[in-house]
Amino acid sequence: MIAAKRLGAEQIVLLGRHADRIALAREFGATEIVSERGDEAVERVRELTGGHGAHSVLECVGLQQAVVTALAIARPGGAVGRVGIPQDDATPAGVPFWKNVSVGGGPAPARAYIEDLLPDVLEGRIEPGRVFDRTGSLDDVPDGYRAMNERKAIKVLIEL
Repeated sequence: MIAAKRLGAEQIVLLGRHADRIALAREFGATEIVSERGDEAVERVRELTGGHGAHSVLECVGLQQAVVTALAIARPGGAVGRVGIPQDDATPAGVPFWKNVSVGGGPAPARAYIEDLLPDVLEGRIEPGRVFDRTGSLDDVPDGYRAMNERKAIKVLIEL
């Protein structure tokens, strides 16, 4: 949400169902929320985009259904970026080929963006740390992952 808004997106659609994540997404710039899944989500995004689909889609560490949905909601000629370590290495090849959708992703090249982003963070224009809604120690890492998996936490900050 932060990146899309920062880069000037006029319409930012979040696919999600968890109230705490939705609230934060709205604060970060989401303009629409789609709570449906599968074909219903695809139809809803098409409605929101005048029948075209999204120019750019981020699939953020979802299961295989999230990948399939991301490819389906991208408009012909659009792009899907896969963020984070994928649950499954397989990406369906047919949909992106026939829709001419670009698919990319990989480990985040954080150093490539640091010069542009760090001043915005240090001057308070963006607050990415707000995704941390729980704090723990190194011993709490297993519980932190469990809490994120059970959607009881968005992200857990580990203090050493």
